[in-house]
Amino acid sequence: MKTIKKLYILLLFAAFSLHAQQTPAPKQSGDITLTGGIAHIGNGEVIQNSLIFITDGKIIGVYDATMTKRPLKGEIIKIDGQHVYPGFIAPDTTLGLVEISAVRATEDQDEIGEYNPHIEAIIAYNAESKVVESMRPNGVLIAQSVPQGGTISGESSVVQLDAWNWEDAAVKRGDGIHLNWPNSFRRGRWWLGEDAGYSPNKDYASDITDLKDFIVQSRAYESGDSSIKNLPFAAMQDVLDGTQNLYIHVDSEKEILDVLKFKKEMNLEKVVLVGAYRAYKVADQIAKADVPVILARVHSLPEAEDDDYDISFKMVKTLVDAGVTVALGNSGEYWQSRNIPFYAGQTTAHGLSFEDALQLITKNAATILGVGDKLGTLEAGKDATLFISTGNALEMMGNNITHAFINGRSISLESHQTELWKRYMEKYERTE
Repeated sequence: MKTIKKLYILLLFAAFSLHAQQTPAPKQSGDITLTGGIAHIGNGEVIQNSLIFITDGKIIGVYDATMTKRPLKGEIIKIDGQHVYPGFIAPDTTLGLVEISAVRATEDQDEIGEYNPHIEAIIAYNAESKVVESMRPNGVLIAQSVPQGGTISGESSVVQLDAWNWEDAAVKRGDGIHLNWPNSFRRGRWWLGEDAGYSPNKDYASDITDLKDFIVQSRAYESGDSSIKNLPFAAMQDVLDGTQNLYIHVDSEKEILDVLKFKKEMNLEKVVLVGAYRAYKVADQIAKADVPVILARVHSLPEAEDDDYDISFKMVKTLVDAGVTVALGNSGEYWQSRNIPFYAGQTTAHGLSFEDALQLITKNAATILGVGDKLGTLEAGKDATLFISTGNALEMMGNNITHAFINGRSISLESHQTELWKRYMEKYERTE
């Protein structure tokens, strides 16, 4: 048995070693000028013939080439007729925390215990992940790496996807703490002989009381004698003083309304609803409370038998029309995060304009995650994190990336998948 185990470990190691992460691109040296591209700014504006200047990892100017005579400088990249986009942002993922879900040793997404606001997911982030590098060929250059499990899972961080290590990857370390709201209904534990159907959760009210008590105790800790360190209470202080988001994962209509009430009663300034499957039913209340929403994966089946078959696609339009700031999330997935451009594209067939759909994974996502001053739009002063596609990047056929930059660094678009594609394309070309 020991021999078999050793062999298994060696094979697993070899599988990981066959393809190492692409070497991160070096720091930008010299100026870069992009000319002739169709620039999708990310705020609804489009420049059909653009001129974009990049210096020291920053965008220093975006102009309409037909309206300016500014001289070109540095490396000139002609992209006539191609599309330029801000780097797509994937919130609510476990990117870098899970490599192979069937191999427990490659998972580091949750910790033991119910209240873990002091646990940082970024510490476990694996910059060498093959899954992480597979995001970039679709234009996904930024992600939110989120812990899972428990009542309060821990602290997420915003990362860029071309890094040597987690310190290098962090764009914003500790953007918020994640709370899993209790359910008012609970499925029966069939393994204990209970009915497997749903029934009211008798502990729902007490579960909310426990959350309120935790918030009250955290506030008392800050105002009292904190000479004896309490890590969970100390970790809540940025949420309580309004400098950090509290991401509340919640789905049902009643629970969402209870979260809005909880926000008001606990005097919490920055609350974000995550998942929010039934948010469209209470869109006006959410907008009135000025609470943004990160929706679950758009490519999801309806949760109830009487839901419209396309409810996951069209709920976005309802929320946007109500005035809610909406971003598209990934329901804690990792490898499926590469499909987030196509989630946004799906919404264009259900009421949203292309530029509004683009904001769901650029400007809106950056604003919600607290990195809107650096990312999300193609504007002077922001990080030069962007990419160029020959076609519409929100469509599978059009999403064909030719260049990508993170902080002005021209990054590799190769991955295990692209290498396999080239390999088998050569095979079929030889057999024709």
